[in-house]
Amino acid sequence: MKFKKLFLLLTLTSLTLVSALSQTASAAPKAELWPRWQVNDANSKVQVDHSAWGKFLNQYLVEGESGEPNRLRYASVSAGDKAALARYLDALSAVPVTKLNPAEQKAYWINLYNVLTVKTILDHYPLASIRDIKSGWFSAGPWNLKLIKVEGVELCLNDIEHRILRPIWQDNRVHYAVNCASFGCPNLQPEPFTAANSEVLLEQAARDFINSFRAVRFDGKNLVLSSIYDWFQVDFGDSEQGVLAHVHKYAGPELTSRLNNFKGSISYSYNWNLNGK
Repeated sequence: MKFKKLFLLLTLTSLTLVSALSQTASAAPKAELWPRWQVNDANSKVQVDHSAWGKFLNQYLVEGESGEPNRLRYASVSAGDKAALARYLDALSAVPVTKLNPAEQKAYWINLYNVLTVKTILDHYPLASIRDIKSGWFSAGPWNLKLIKVEGVELCLNDIEHRILRPIWQDNRVHYAVNCASFGCPNLQPEPFTAANSEVLLEQAARDFINSFRAVRFDGKNLVLSSIYDWFQVDFGDSEQGVLAHVHKYAGPELTSRLNNFKGSISYSYNWNLNGK
């Protein structure tokens, strides 16, 4: 009898742990403002140098065709270029970001997120998915790992995306800018974000993703959307109608025609395979 009770307790505990892991892995963090990063200097003319990131992307990013994702040649990155990437991160860490103007800050945080993701993949390569990297017992992925100090404050990827970018700028196109190194993610852009080009890159990134099979595809009469629109529905009108309105805004003629005739159900999917080449 004692053995049966112990077995039942262990079974229930295991099921609880599996359930907790599953929920934690799939739940999307809320946008919760970290007020210290709202500070800025609207009159600042300082421009952060992102040329090292541009050089790296030019060397190792392979642009996809016909809606295929951009891929990164992780296996080919030389020791010298890994060192250059580390130096670029050191330079970003030294930037007094709260003394920049908001447009420069936005580009800074997007680039920082993306280069930290790439650096983290390189540090753990080879691997099949970013979710193979752990940042805790119930975390499938590196998003809670403290990866860098900015103005003396330790930051993780979740801090940058969900406590800085999303709540401060409230721009749902940020989801097309930050890259999670996966096939299902919007493209890692082939050039760094800057204060001057961010608007153009964000618009193009939204258009490219939405008109790819990774974001929107049809399964018979039904519509399959990227899980991004499920996880972060609150950023897209907080309803499926809001998501569809957003998709319509960037849809090309062919997709627009199919969406206008859509009367089926909606489901969501995401491909977590590494965006390696």
